[in-house]
Amino acid sequence: MLCLKSNSSNQKLVDIFAKSLLDIKALYVECYWQVIDYLNARKIQKVSAGVLMSRKLFYFSLLSLSISACSGISNKQAMGGFEYANKSEAKNLAIPEGLDKPAQHKDYYVNNDINHDGPVGEKVDIRAPSLVLPIATSSRVEQDSSAAKIWFDQVLDDTDLQLFIYQSVEKQLASDGVKLNAIDADKKIFESEWFNNSIESGWLFKSEEVSKSMRFQFSFESKPHGRSVALTVNLVEYKAADGSSSMDLIDKHRAEMAMLNQIIGQVDYQYRLQQREHRLMRANQQLVSIGENPEAEPAYIVEMELEPLWSNMPIFFEDYGFSITDLNESKKIYYVDFIKPDSSFWDRIWGDDAPVVNIKESSYQFVLAKMDDQTSVTIYDAEGNVLPHDTLEQIMPVMEPGLSFRNVF
Repeated sequence: MLCLKSNSSNQKLVDIFAKSLLDIKALYVECYWQVIDYLNARKIQKVSAGVLMSRKLFYFSLLSLSISACSGISNKQAMGGFEYANKSEAKNLAIPEGLDKPAQHKDYYVNNDINHDGPVGEKVDIRAPSLVLPIATSSRVEQDSSAAKIWFDQVLDDTDLQLFIYQSVEKQLASDGVKLNAIDADKKIFESEWFNNSIESGWLFKSEEVSKSMRFQFSFESKPHGRSVALTVNLVEYKAADGSSSMDLIDKHRAEMAMLNQIIGQVDYQYRLQQREHRLMRANQQLVSIGENPEAEPAYIVEMELEPLWSNMPIFFEDYGFSITDLNESKKIYYVDFIKPDSSFWDRIWGDDAPVVNIKESSYQFVLAKMDDQTSVTIYDAEGNVLPHDTLEQIMPVMEPGLSFRNVF
């Protein structure tokens, strides 16, 4: 079969599997001829083609069973024989009297002070342990800790971190139809209702049956400064379909890790939603308005500090048809020439033509001045006259997105 490789290490398993397939095939053939005998006994001469399995359907069924058998191999056990588990310890080498004993090395000596009740051979679970996946922004795990625990550090300064994590836990549980109940709100301990895992049963008439149920406890821990919050998940109760309440320790650990990783994914998703809302808010925010500079002259007021705006002004000039001829960094003055940019036919077709500032082609001065956390941008023409308020209003639809750098950042 495709899922098995015949080699010396698993040849025995291949032989057993091949024998099982032959037994299944023999069972199918026997059932097939029993149906034929029954129909002949009833003297049914014509049988619908849908009643008897065709040869193709027969082999397809056999192939399906083979694939199912491959996928049904347990991933908990190692492949191979387990005869070593029944081997007794070899006796010490008996040295006759008068002969020197060979040197013995105890580098790999195992004393008797071990756990004799642990799993041995085919009962050993070889699955790798589950790990915490810190995919959310500013999340981290504790070193050398096997607990289902993760730390979150403050990302959104305008949001209470612990409340944000708690709400993320609630939303994740709500997506599975499970409620979160407070056990000790002062100690920040909460427990979920039952998570029910269902499986489908039946062939013609399918029904859902509960295979196992679990309840989890969620504990929060905060640093004194409140900018770091830890979340720990523990499985507190388990029910199997057969009524048993005991669970393998490895399976318990994997269930706790799986639940914690789902919550981490939910926290990451909520962070992304918050960041998207902030981006939309900034995109719709009016960053440029018309006011007055410190000399009470008409000017644009930009919601940006002086130095960042001064550094980014060349981007604005290049995009809107201004070319810098000189500058005075100490006085924050740009000397520019303005020529209206020409838009080609293809620029208009593809929408790449830049908006045009509706002023005459000439030389201008852009003077920046600090105003607390804002910056004023005053425009002077070639004669040194400040552009009046009406002109600033007229070109505002082009200047506002340009000085906001909305299409750049």
